[in-house]
Amino acid sequence: MAKKIKTTLKIVISIALIYFVLKQIDYKELISLLKKSNLLYLAVAFILFNISKILSSIRLNLYFKEIGIDLNEINNLILYYVGMFYNLFLPGGIGGDGYKAYLLKKRFNIKVTHILKALFFDRVSGLVALIFLASTLFIFSQYAITPLNYLSIITIILTYPIFYFFSKRYNIFLKYFTKTTLLGLLVQIFQLLSAIAIIYALPKEAPLIEFLVLFLISSVVAILPITIGGVGVRELTFLYGLTYIGVNADIGVAFSFLFFLITMLSSLIGVLFLHKPLT
Repeated sequence: MAKKIKTTLKIVISIALIYFVLKQIDYKELISLLKKSNLLYLAVAFILFNISKILSSIRLNLYFKEIGIDLNEINNLILYYVGMFYNLFLPGGIGGDGYKAYLLKKRFNIKVTHILKALFFDRVSGLVALIFLASTLFIFSQYAITPLNYLSIITIILTYPIFYFFSKRYNIFLKYFTKTTLLGLLVQIFQLLSAIAIIYALPKEAPLIEFLVLFLISSVVAILPITIGGVGVRELTFLYGLTYIGVNADIGVAFSFLFFLITMLSSLIGVLFLHKPLT
């Protein structure tokens, strides 16, 4: 019952945020932007996005190996896409991480707490990369002002040392720390490349650095489990972020819609393996 209430709340919040954003922009212009988007660039964005997911699955498998789960990369990738499907389309139900933990516990007889720790650190690795890249690009954007620049520089310098100190302090997931950290950075770089392809797909010129900063910030905000797949919070981030620098927000909302579409289509790949996620 509680899960159903949470799911309903997420759907309501997502719809409310989308409605609010659409009230602030010219929705006819938004539809025109979406219709005129370059399909070739969108195809490139889809490929780059899925490369990021393949790298992400490899990173996760290194965390699995450290807790004694010996899963070949193909099975791991299949399970990863199935998890993506559950995370996006059934966020209030079993959930992708819960489903993966259940299957892996059943197959390898590993404690669920160990599996959940691996899944948690995998997400933290991605979050650390997001914060690092967002802080780096922020300095070169129109949002940069002196106090925030200093904060960004401090964040750039301290993000990875703090992550390493945390891992060292609790003596956890250190065996492949360098590999997982580099993969975490590569995952986000390919997501940025996917975002750049979407920007070029749009029929109107957009401020590249500012778009990427907002994309990274919205990716951090979208992690919060308050909406369905980050729908609403991404659009809201672009609405206020672009308005702040005097750019028409229509193109930012179009970008976020296209990114969600690519995420959704990629997650649907998991449907092909729902009948047998582990062979």
